[in-house]
Order: sequence, then C-alpha cells, then structure tokens
Amino acid sequence: MPPADPASPATPAAPAASAAPAAPAPGAGRPAADLAGLAAAMRSIERGESAAAPAPRGDAAAARRRRREAMAAEAEALRAAEAAQAAGVPAPAAAAGEPGAAAEGAPDGGGAGADGAGSGAAAAEQGAEPEPEPGADGGAPRPGGAGRAARARGEGRRAARGEPVAVDPAAVAAVAQVLGEGGAPAELAAGVVRLLGEGAAQVLRDDPWALLGLAGVRVEQADGFARELLGAACGPADERRVRALVTRAFEDAALRGHTALSPADALAALGRYGLPDAQGALDAAVAEGQVLVFREGGADAADGSADGSADEEEGAGEGPVLLGLDRYAMAEDSLAEGFFRLLRSFAESGAGQEWDASAAPSRSAAELIGAVAGSGLVAHTGGEAARAEPAALVVAARAAGLRAYAAAYTENGRRRLAAQVGADAAVTVDGLMSGAEGPGRAPDGSLDLDLLAVLDAPQLSVEEAATLVESVPDGARLVLSGDPHGLWSAGPGRVFADLLASRACPRVVSRTPDPGPIGELVSCVGEGELVAVEAPGKEVVVVPVRDPGEAVHRTVQLVADSVPRAFGVEGPQVQVVTTGHGGPVGTQALNAALKERLNPGPGRFGGFDAGDRVVYVPGPGRAVPATVAGAEPGGLRLEAERGPVLVPREDVPTAVRHGWAVTGHQAAGMRWPAAVVVVPGDAGPLLTRSWVHTAFSRGERHLSVVQGAEGRLAQAVAGPAAPERTTRLTAALRELTAQS
Repeated sequence: MPPADPASPATPAAPAASAAPAAPAPGAGRPAADLAGLAAAMRSIERGESAAAPAPRGDAAAARRRRREAMAAEAEALRAAEAAQAAGVPAPAAAAGEPGAAAEGAPDGGGAGADGAGSGAAAAEQGAEPEPEPGADGGAPRPGGAGRAARARGEGRRAARGEPVAVDPAAVAAVAQVLGEGGAPAELAAGVVRLLGEGAAQVLRDDPWALLGLAGVRVEQADGFARELLGAACGPADERRVRALVTRAFEDAALRGHTALSPADALAALGRYGLPDAQGALDAAVAEGQVLVFREGGADAADGSADGSADEEEGAGEGPVLLGLDRYAMAEDSLAEGFFRLLRSFAESGAGQEWDASAAPSRSAAELIGAVAGSGLVAHTGGEAARAEPAALVVAARAAGLRAYAAAYTENGRRRLAAQVGADAAVTVDGLMSGAEGPGRAPDGSLDLDLLAVLDAPQLSVEEAATLVESVPDGARLVLSGDPHGLWSAGPGRVFADLLASRACPRVVSRTPDPGPIGELVSCVGEGELVAVEAPGKEVVVVPVRDPGEAVHRTVQLVADSVPRAFGVEGPQVQVVTTGHGGPVGTQALNAALKERLNPGPGRFGGFDAGDRVVYVPGPGRAVPATVAGAEPGGLRLEAERGPVLVPREDVPTAVRHGWAVTGHQAAGMRWPAAVVVVPGDAGPLLTRSWVHTAFSRGERHLSVVQGAEGRLAQAVAGPAAPERTTRLTAALRELTAQS
C-alpha cells in the first residue's frame, strides 16, 4: 500500500536520529496562526464541528456542544496568535486545561509512529513490510491530533520559505532532563517540545508514552522510557499505554494512506503490539470517543461497539462498519461538505456565463472551459500534455475579468505552469495557503479569487484538500486536475480518486495525448500494458542489468557521461528515480555512488559538501530539491528553486538527504529534461503500475530505464494500479448527493 510519507529522507531507526520541524518562536506556546486556519476554524464553529476539539464522549448533542466550545476557544487563540504576530510580540501560551493546551500539550494517545524502519510511502519504499520510518516526514512529529498536524504544516511552510524558527531553550532543557532520567537521548528534546509544547517536561512525567508521538520512537523504546520513569507502576495494560497504542495503530494506517480501518484490520494492527486485550482496548477507545464508528454508506454509529454489534441491535442501516480517528473523519466530512457548498453556492448565485473558448488550444480545453463556466466544481483528468487545458482555462477566465489562478503542488510544477499562464497567475498550493503567493485573503478569511485550478490534485492528502476547499469562497469555481494513473498522495486519503468515483461533479476527460515515444510508453503503462516503443532519437533507452552492482554502475555512467553527451543536459537537469531508500539499489546506495563521481568530498557540513544535490523535507509529504551552498552556526544553507533556505542545525540529520536519486513519491509533481529510472530486482510490492507510470513520465526529452526486474516489471504494469486505501470520502459524497 502506498504509505503516507514518501517525500522523506531515509534515516537510522534510533530515536536519537529523530528531529522535528520548525517550532514557534521562543516563549510562544502556540504557533502563529494564518488566516486560512482561522477561516476554517470559524466555518467549523458555525457547523458545530471541530477537528481540533476533543473527540465526542457521551450523547451526540453534548459532543457537538463540546466541539463548539472547544473550537471557539481554539479560534480565539488563533486570533490572539495572529494579533501577537502582527505586533511582533510572543503569542500567548494556552493555559493548562484549555482546549488549545490539550490539543498541543496533552497526550492524546501518542500519535502514530511505527515500530520499524519504513515510513508511509517511504515506508514501503524501504522494504516489503511498509512501516513508518524515522524521519520519514522530515523529522516532523507524528500527528497526535489536528492541532499538532496544523502546526506541523504551518512550520513546514515557514521552513520551506527559509524563515528562522526556534524553540524555547528552557523548555528544551527541562525535557532533556526528563529524557535523561528515562534513559532516552537528550537529542530528542527539541522535537518533543515542538510536539507537546512548552509544558512537555510535565506531560512526559504524567504520560511517558506521549513520546510515541515523535517520529522514529518505537513502542519498545517508549515502554523502556516509561519503566524508567514509573517503575513498578508501569505495566502492559496501563490505560495511558493502551490509549497511545490505539492511536498509533490508526496513525500507522494513515501513513499507509488509510483514513479508516475495518474492525478486523484494527484488531490485527493492535495485535502486533501484544496488547493483553485488543478487543477491549478498541471497545474502550470507541466508548471514550477516541475512535469513531461509521457505517459505510449509512449513518454514523458513534455510540456503538467496535464491531458494530450495538448498532445492529438498534436496527442501524446496512453496510460495513469502519473505525477512524476524529481527525481524519472530520477532514473527510468537511471536504465532502465543502465540495457540495461550492456546487450549491455557485448554482444559487446564478453566476453561470458563456466564455470565449475560441482561443482554446484543443477541443478538450474548450470542453473544460465550457464545463467550468457552468459549475462551481469540476474534475479534469489527463496526462502531462493535458496540463495545458486548465492553463487555457485560467487564461480565458482572466480575459473574462475573473480573478483566476492556477496552483501546482511543487515549485517545479509552478515554474512550468507560469510559462503558460503568466507568473502572477501561477502559484504553489503551499504558497497560496500561506499567503506568500497568489491573491491573499478576503476580509472573511477566504481566498480572494473567483476561480482556482489545482493541478497535481492526486497529490493532495485529505487534510490538505479539506483546508484548501474550506478557503475557496462561496460562488467561486474550483477545478481539480490530475493524472488518475499516477501515484496517490503521500498523506492519507485518495481525494481525487474518491471524487471521481463519487460522480458528484462534472468531469472532463482530456483527449490530448502525451507526445513522442515517452508519451506513448506512459500512456500504455496507464492502461496496464508495457510495450516496446520506437524511439529513433533515443528518447527511450532500456539498459538491462544482471545484479545490483551493475545497476549502480550503469546508473552513474548514464548520469555522468552517456546522457549529457547525447542530449546536452547535465547536473540538475538529469534526475535518477528509484523505488525506495534502502537496499543495494535504493537512493542511499545510488546517492553515495553519484556523489563520489560528481561531487566528491569529506561531507564537512554534517555529511554534505557545497555543491551537493539534496532533497529538503520541511514537512510531511514535501520534497524540495536544492543544492548545498554552505553552512553557518545556525544550520545548513541551501539554494532551492524558490531561493535560499536555512535548515536549522538540529533538523539537518532527518530533513536533508542527498538528492541525485529520489523515490517516485519525491519526484511526483516534478519533471526534468532527462530521467534515469532504476527498477531494482528486489523492489517487491513497491513496484506497482502507478509507480511505473509516475517514474517513466518524469523525463521530458529522455528516459533511460535501468532494468533489473526482468519480467516482474511487465507483471507489475499488468497488475493492480496500486494497493487500495480504505477511505470514507466517496461514501460521504454519495450520501450528500442522495440528500440533495
């Protein structure tokens, strides 16, 4: 199953290697808020919902009331943080016991780390049994709640823009002391403070298993830490441990793309932790509101048992039972409602109009322009060449006087998009949401635009998509565009595929084929066929290899000599893509060989030298290609497409890795003049049709395939596109459709 955080550096499994993303300024108990978060919070209050509020306990009315109260407090804290940031003073800390403090500082079951060495998409990219990998999310803390997730995303955006970040030294020192008492490495202290807030030291004393919220910390390590702190009071059935492991089981599933689990899958996951009573732990989590119960295609069963038996006695609707954390359930529900809000508000506004499609570059582009002129939400599918169609849409909308923008998932994609729509109309999703790019915010906190076309839509996780859709104003038009055959998002969910499956909105299927031999090959792969294509200009070259050593040798030869000599491209214009980080032909082995040939050096800056190609991961699912420019006492200086970035010293071990070779997930949303795709013989379940489709389509002018998998490559292409993900979005959309 494609795991959740592919765009991640491979790091050792020891927790000492874990680091965390950027943190709030010293003295700030909460991260500075952005208007997008504030607007989403206020809309959630109005609906009586809150992904950041405590999970429901007891009757539904009381749960909704608590959600509203908690969300109101959260929104007030966001306003205070925003005002403090504008005034240049530290943001006020959340008081103990307040909803904000609970969301950030109190243990809620630990979060979702993993007991092993693989991480989400990078998890599977490490080996056959996909598990979260230390540092897989760029050193980010494991998401232990909606508040922590929002903070990690916000800090990742600030870090990617090169903004300085810091943690309170006093809080770090206090946590380091507690870690030392429990036999854990003091190097984890900064990450723990970022995860749990300034009161992290007391939180750890009260609940040592809160350490599980930090990336790379294994269950047995947290157990050992708890034994040192609690002594004889520590046991396998400790309620704090049980709650932490239940949350971890679901967060581990999220790293593999699931937003929900069947009861059987949840019990199997808990069974791997050796809980004395896995069924009892799950039932208790449901009773306490830690885990929510849903019937797919039917009503929620929040008061039922984990196996749905209570609901069957009450005559609940038919359909399989699913279990999920409030965080992802709220994101999917919010997203479904947001999609229908756009459809309904546009229809009520009567804003449909005829646009001039005479200048459209293709019939498919004209069809897209016509569909968007009459609907508030449209899905558009196609390959690389089809990206010209939403670009033409934005140009036509601007010509009609609308405030229209096109958003790509990566800076590489934004740069290519700007050549079609103009620099002022092209943004990245991150830049748009942070306010660093695009139109900015209207007084109500929504995006100040009339039309937004989002390319690379399959890369959006459910939480990213929910935040984005919440920010699109009523009456505006939203277009989600992408290639349905490529890899799904690094984070949980499969938003684009679920929207298509629901048929909740108009869909335009592009008939524009990708050109040339590469386009022909990729199109066939998308249909499940691996064919030999004619390439008179050597646009596609297959290099068979017999063993890993030969694969590494031929890859280095192609990058350093053959491709530059034949096509006149070199350096950052040639990108190597492989299936995973580990193994004899993973990114680690390939990058070591490529560095030795292309930029040898002692690694004087924490293992890096000036001129090294690297990938910087500022937050979950984010991969920023860059070149090392140097170092200073505060950290490692990089030169990225957006400009200079300073990576804090403590984040370098887990947030930066060499980048001559990357994984398929890290390469998604980006293209280079030439790509060298390495297909290892031991790729195992990582070799899927969606991976092949994504990897083969990364080269614009040339594709070299270092083929070590023999017939297994054709088998993978002919097999399922990707392992399934369990989600609720399609059912939620169909339910809303039936009600409308």
